[in-house]
Amino acid sequence: MNSWTWAAASCRGTSHVARNIRRQDAFSCSYGANGGKALVAVVSDGAGSAQMGGEGASLICRTLVTQARQFDFSKSELPTDDDLWNWIYAARERIAQAAELRCLKPRDFAATVILMISTGDNTLVAHVGDGSAVAHCGETNEWTALSWPSQGQYASSTFFLTDDPEPKLVISRLNTPVTALAVFSDGVERLALDMAAQKPFKPFFDGMIRPVISTAAEGFDQKLSQQLSNYLNSDAVNARTDDDKTLILAVHRQ
Repeated sequence: MNSWTWAAASCRGTSHVARNIRRQDAFSCSYGANGGKALVAVVSDGAGSAQMGGEGASLICRTLVTQARQFDFSKSELPTDDDLWNWIYAARERIAQAAELRCLKPRDFAATVILMISTGDNTLVAHVGDGSAVAHCGETNEWTALSWPSQGQYASSTFFLTDDPEPKLVISRLNTPVTALAVFSDGVERLALDMAAQKPFKPFFDGMIRPVISTAAEGFDQKLSQQLSNYLNSDAVNARTDDDKTLILAVHRQ
């Protein structure tokens, strides 16, 4: 058995609700194509300062998923760095086209992105901006950050896929078997990351991943995803952050 089970949810932040602004986070999680069992997870957060940031996030997710579906995962090999850059350039081109149609600039669609791909034995992350991706290694029973939020030149700023002349893309790889993964936008950072220690907050992830481990479902678990959505939209979480919140939790089974 070589499969994944995942739950995923994205909720509008209370600040966006108060201002009647759409959710600016977007995400996708699915198997790679061509018979492989690679998990492809994408989270993107549209810039609050960009008038089409939410649309940019959606375009980024759709484009990267399209690119991933054209990749042959049946050989159990992950994309190269060159492949990942080509996917990023494809997303930038898609945004440029959308901007031109609306007589806008690509920066009006500014958004971050975290792309995680894993076969269970090998994992990669391609990351621009804030948010994070973490992995649980069964041998050590520890959560490891595969990417860390990037802060821009100014406080509370970050980097975006639309940045010129090219985005600040960070690619990381883990060639150690993982038992679980999580990808999330910056709205979840205060819950999930120990900023002082610069590492994932183990109690948070241990608690969040437990239901995904326990479920008998394979692939997308709709019931757990609804429960996750309820949690992300709870008063307890909204008291910690007023931003959009997106979280993907995945468990690898062998």
